[in-house]
Amino acid sequence: MRHALTLWIFVVLAAGFPISQAVAQTDPRTAEEFDRFRAIMEEANPAELFEVKGEELWKKKRGPKNASLEQCDLGLGPGVVKGAYVQLPRYFADTGKVMDAEQRVVHCMITLQGFSYAALAKRPFSRGSYTPDPVAIVTYIAAQSKGMKIAVRQSHPKELENYEVGREIFFYRAGPWDFSCASCHGQDNLRIRTQPLPNFTQPEQAARSFMGWPGYRMTGGVMHTLQWRLTDCFRQQRFPYLSYVSDTHTALLTYLGVNANGHEYRGPGIKR
Repeated sequence: MRHALTLWIFVVLAAGFPISQAVAQTDPRTAEEFDRFRAIMEEANPAELFEVKGEELWKKKRGPKNASLEQCDLGLGPGVVKGAYVQLPRYFADTGKVMDAEQRVVHCMITLQGFSYAALAKRPFSRGSYTPDPVAIVTYIAAQSKGMKIAVRQSHPKELENYEVGREIFFYRAGPWDFSCASCHGQDNLRIRTQPLPNFTQPEQAARSFMGWPGYRMTGGVMHTLQWRLTDCFRQQRFPYLSYVSDTHTALLTYLGVNANGHEYRGPGIKR
């Protein structure tokens, strides 16, 4: 039986199909039950605890420079948080490049507070009882855009370029399994186990790539950002690990964000 399963997987991969496409479709009612369960859980979403922590970190004087982040410009002016998340990634003149929310927060922690990139990148993602400061801060920032429309800008040449780079990354196939982001998220009606896979090339479904992140993951009891989600997707594709807050992250988030434009942001959310 084990040998037969191995042979079946090999045939599927050799044929160029993602495993999710070959797996028999689960009753759609299963997905509906998950959505209903998630809606109930979001009424008392633990993400609120991380929002509170993030607000404290935003306002507290810390780091070698003993400064707060209240002068951090997220694109709407120094210290303006409300509505900023749904407009990121965007171009910043002070860095000369497009930056997403977490990349911008890390930039401000380095320039305003004096933290080092090496220290922040050493343990960038949540695990167990440990939550990196940028994760909590991004959760706080994101919460201030809840209920607003996603509006990732495409007005600066760098923003237009970033979208095209992100699109190239999304469809780029490589690695030992010849996967791309589009292998799982470039077609309708795919799923892994009972998990429906949204088609991020379609605006209505692309919004799902943004609306629930940052997200509290019930299975681990931790808070994660989109930086973590993309890094884990690259791991699942057997690609090399991305550097923390890399420009590759930002380009891909620009592509996904622009595709999701016009839809309501509902995060921070809750994940399975």
